[in-house]
Amino acid sequence: MKTYEHIVELLGDKASYYLDHVSEKITKDELQLPEKNVVDKVFVPSDRNTRVLGSLSKLYDHGNLAETGYLSILPVDQGIEHSAAFSFYKNPDYFDPENIIKLAVEAGCNGVASTFGGLGLYARKYAHKIPFVVKINHNQLLTYPAQYDQTLFGTVKEAWNMGATAVGATIYFGSEESNRQLREISEAFAEAHSLGMATILWCYTRNEAFKTDKEDYHSSADLTSQANHLGVTIQADIIKQKLPTTNYGFKNIGFGKYDDAMYETLTTEHPIDLCRLQVANCYMGKIGLINSGGGSKGESDLTEAIITAIVNKRAGGSGLILGRKAFQRPFKEGVELLHAVQGVYLEKKITIA
Repeated sequence: MKTYEHIVELLGDKASYYLDHVSEKITKDELQLPEKNVVDKVFVPSDRNTRVLGSLSKLYDHGNLAETGYLSILPVDQGIEHSAAFSFYKNPDYFDPENIIKLAVEAGCNGVASTFGGLGLYARKYAHKIPFVVKINHNQLLTYPAQYDQTLFGTVKEAWNMGATAVGATIYFGSEESNRQLREISEAFAEAHSLGMATILWCYTRNEAFKTDKEDYHSSADLTSQANHLGVTIQADIIKQKLPTTNYGFKNIGFGKYDDAMYETLTTEHPIDLCRLQVANCYMGKIGLINSGGGSKGESDLTEAIITAIVNKRAGGSGLILGRKAFQRPFKEGVELLHAVQGVYLEKKITIA
């Protein structure tokens, strides 16, 4: 794992920008920050039953980040979402889903998130060794012309039968099918909770109008934050979201409800402040925000992953759910990259902004 000095060296002339920033719009004192007893603090007073509390504790108390309040989850469902050949040609070992699970185990992740088929094939061998997060819906890539819709691939009961600790799902907020997806996943999460499993929601925005000739607002702070707020409303226990790269989606596209004052009051252009808005929309951090690691670009992956982890942690987020940067490289390098990211959350010198 990288030391603080290594992280500073890696960031170069951007070190102060990321490590010394202080958020003054929404301050850290207003947030529920990740901590050892986060399940007790947040969920014991809630309507979650005791088995859900046990599942959340199992997830938060596993791996290298155990009992810190932070999460490092390995997600691999790209074989469906992006096609298997495209996802695994850089490392064909991962056509075998056992290697996905082995990577998460070896890297000391809190859990592994993947498909019904992949996790189910090795459930008896590994479900008691690392928390399983079964992704229950997907956007399949064979429809032509391309269609963007999340379809259920199995049932919550199937995930429970294989010993899953949690179920994960995606809603494409803003898409034509978003209302149907919202109903489906709300019902699925209620069933998962009744069976004692935790719930993780991929809160992605998806609409052709969100990408203009000037900017792609799919990862704007205001739109993704509102997606988060919808996600916590249907009782997701953890929110997965892309790191914001811009803002002013409502204003510049010209829809929804917005006011110039809301942008000025809540955030700045600094990436930590943009992410802080995402955290605030997760009930001021009471529901953990884990940001995704993004695609693999090669040599820059380590630096990008470290920066994403720093932004998430300093914003008050609860960790990373990082896949492609880890599995699209040799096994040992994937483990090292995940360890480096975990090191950011273990480093006491990297504090909340």
